[in-house]
Amino acid sequence: MGLRYAEIELINSGDLELARRHMLDIDDIKRMRVNMLVDTGAYNLCINESVQAQLDLPFIEKRKGQLANGSIEEYDLVGPVVVKFKNRQTVCNALVLRGDNEPLLGAIPLEDMDVLIHPLRQELIVNPEHPYFAQMKLK
Repeated sequence: MGLRYAEIELINSGDLELARRHMLDIDDIKRMRVNMLVDTGAYNLCINESVQAQLDLPFIEKRKGQLANGSIEEYDLVGPVVVKFKNRQTVCNALVLRGDNEPLLGAIPLEDMDVLIHPLRQELIVNPEHPYFAQMKLK
């Protein structure tokens, strides 16, 4: 299996709230489309410093994360950020990777949006069992 990428829209959730309260013009909401690595082996949404700066996501706290090579490093946790793919969306926080490291979409936001990787096409798709809305397992 190769690497899988998907076009994901990221939106500053705080800006959305300000727009709902008519304190920010809808055209001023910070958002961007990012071609993200879909990584089912990672848990979280990870963005890089450039994405964080463009979306102006506020710092929440420091978190430690273990990399694939076993090393443990400390990262900023920022958010909340709205994550959109096709007719699905979720809200989550993001770990900020240093420099221009490749952003990745991990298992938690994938599960929350009820999307999956098509086994033959190797691409991110909306769950065909629930094409019109996300459905979660509660048990």
